[in-house]
Amino acid sequence: MKDIEKIVKLARNAMEDKKAIDVKVIYIGEISVMADYFIICSASSSAQMEAIVDNVAEELAKEKVFCKKTEGNRNSGWILMDYGDIVVHVFMREDREFYNLERIWRDGKVVFDD
Repeated sequence: MKDIEKIVKLARNAMEDKKAIDVKVIYIGEISVMADYFIICSASSSAQMEAIVDNVAEELAKEKVFCKKTEGNRNSGWILMDYGDIVVHVFMREDREFYNLERIWRDGKVVFDD
């Protein structure tokens, strides 16, 4: 993968370009083998959630970084995009509060926090 921090910033910016709510980047590389970074945000509607996901995919594809797997959909209240070392989570607000990944991964280091 290209410079991972550059890719993280591109993904974060792509979320913000679509007005994602409360974007958080959590470095989990020292406490997990599943990924190095989680990027988490909320959306206020399923249409916005889909726009965020599409924009992240488009912006990272420009850098030849492609999603390995996607889970969830606009009707499930959350979408996960697996880029290997980076996992993008887009939630509807209520679902983000329910899953509370920030609490689960509280041993990670929050970077690029809003």
